[in-house]
Amino acid sequence: MLSDGYCAPDFQAVRAQFERNFTEQNEAGAAVCIYYRGRKVVDLWGGQRAPGDPWRENTLALTFSVTKGMAAAALVVAHSRGLFDLEAPVADYWPQFAQAGKHRITVRHLLTHQAGLIALDERLTPEILADQDRLALILARQRPAWAPGSKHGYHTLTLGWYQSELLRRVDRLHRTVGQFFNQEIARPLGLEFYIGLPTHIADEQIAVTAGFHRLAMLRHLGELPPAMVLAGIWPSSLVARSVNLLRLNNPAHVGNSTFRGLEIPAANGFGQARAIARIYSVLAGDGRELGINAATRGELFAPASAPPLGSSDAVLKIDTSYGFGFSRPSAAMRFGSDPSAFGCPGAGGCFGMADPTAQVSFAYVTNKMGFYLFDDPRERACREACYASLPALSRAKRAA
Repeated sequence: MLSDGYCAPDFQAVRAQFERNFTEQNEAGAAVCIYYRGRKVVDLWGGQRAPGDPWRENTLALTFSVTKGMAAAALVVAHSRGLFDLEAPVADYWPQFAQAGKHRITVRHLLTHQAGLIALDERLTPEILADQDRLALILARQRPAWAPGSKHGYHTLTLGWYQSELLRRVDRLHRTVGQFFNQEIARPLGLEFYIGLPTHIADEQIAVTAGFHRLAMLRHLGELPPAMVLAGIWPSSLVARSVNLLRLNNPAHVGNSTFRGLEIPAANGFGQARAIARIYSVLAGDGRELGINAATRGELFAPASAPPLGSSDAVLKIDTSYGFGFSRPSAAMRFGSDPSAFGCPGAGGCFGMADPTAQVSFAYVTNKMGFYLFDDPRERACREACYASLPALSRAKRAA
């Protein structure tokens, strides 16, 4: 058998597809986990963590922008506790944020990628990222790239830092998003996902992601939005400015030894597929395990609305939709049963999502980076196998 772990009888199609990823899609190492109606029905892993070393049950993978979903989960919990109002200006909680024309940016603008804060004019270093107060000064000085609230564009790296500083301002313990997530979500649920990898995690537990040089994307225009890739060639473009903050030629370097212990809440989370799927399962359900109230759940499940200038993403150059820090279904990113679904794709083939209507949560992580922005064939095939299993389950329940 090419995979280890558990798969419920009704979801054997997922196991079959997961194993085909290794035989037909040249997968290296990966894990997939699915919850259905609050119950774990798939928890599989396979392949190699590193050359010659198998992927194990406790292996942690670099999840890239899937991390955004975990940071968003922290904001969901904070909102449910009354720590901020989505319609309030960010500057109400963080007065210095009002600089450079940002006084009218609301928390909702920030969490829906409408703030225009896709880049930073000041260079970031590991030393700055390790100093939250110093980083906050830089974030507060930044001028938006467009009129906030008029349009949206993917805040590739910056979103998490702004979320974290907002949370530090409203949390009575002044915790960063990584600290809040660990203490209020991961530990209570008994999960391994980290935004800022602790020093006690051994290298042998971490999946090795080799990545690729960014110029290699030019050979894969059919897999990425061509307009985004071509715009990214120009250093002054919104695309280039959004992804070049850390001066990395290889996107996988966001998880190397220099950065893995730092908090980059939009990009460098390490975790297990079962942790991601479990959190999304709680978010898609009644939320009681994390104390999420009905008002917050209403905000989380509500269909996202496009900004005044429409759904075209100023950075990704495709139609997108955002809500509460999550990606939502759109013309270019179709997932879930209906507009209530939410999740976050990650560079290279990782994906995590919740579908409240179908009562499904799904996560796929891999250490072999592909070039798809979304709908990587490996994770999509497992996701489609999951949904193909649901009608059969419904028919069986009706027959019973």
